[in-house]
Amino acid sequence: MIRNFLLFLFLPVMLSTPVHHMPNVIALHPVKQPPQVVEGLKEALTIGTQNATKQLSAVDGFFANAAIKVLMPREAKNVEKTLRQIGMGSLVDKTILSLNRAAEDATKSATPIFVDAIKQMTINDAVGILRGGDSAATLYFKQKTTPALTVAFSPVIKQSLDKVDATKYWSQTFSVYNKFSTKQVNTDLTAYVTQKAIDGIFYQVALEEQKIRKDPAARVTDLLRSVFGQ
Repeated sequence: MIRNFLLFLFLPVMLSTPVHHMPNVIALHPVKQPPQVVEGLKEALTIGTQNATKQLSAVDGFFANAAIKVLMPREAKNVEKTLRQIGMGSLVDKTILSLNRAAEDATKSATPIFVDAIKQMTINDAVGILRGGDSAATLYFKQKTTPALTVAFSPVIKQSLDKVDATKYWSQTFSVYNKFSTKQVNTDLTAYVTQKAIDGIFYQVALEEQKIRKDPAARVTDLLRSVFGQ
């Protein structure tokens, strides 16, 4: 069906080109409606983003996934090392767990933002995704949803950090460290976890995109099988 869709798009150009300039033109068959292809793509992206957000918003969605687990920020690695050396490793572990719980909590608010981006998708957007590489849909979402995700996530992350005591553990962790260090560390916790949560979502969305593009078993509806099966 994707081939037919592209034929539909280029048909006006083909018809305006002299026949002797098109020696390899194939016979045209009735073209399926492009809206059906667009709807199939939207359905695929809806299923993919829902799967991604459902998985990451579950308990341990971030914490148990080594690829996206929220760890101490780079500038705080010395903090973690120092505290573990002085027997405060449990405090660091509680801090890391709480950061991931906040990311998991915030991810619940991502689905409506992705749905909105899908609803706004144009035929040109769909063509770009279908012609693009294996991560074209993920790149589309990054362009269309990153600002909205940041705005939506920040207050949720802040509230979540307070709810899971991350702010308390974070404050305690750095209070202890700053007593022993001449170089003070004051990381914006909300901004850090927000960015890590968004990065994690796009990582998972990319995996879902790969599955639908390459794994027939992931095409769970007739429309998906029709669009991606050819």
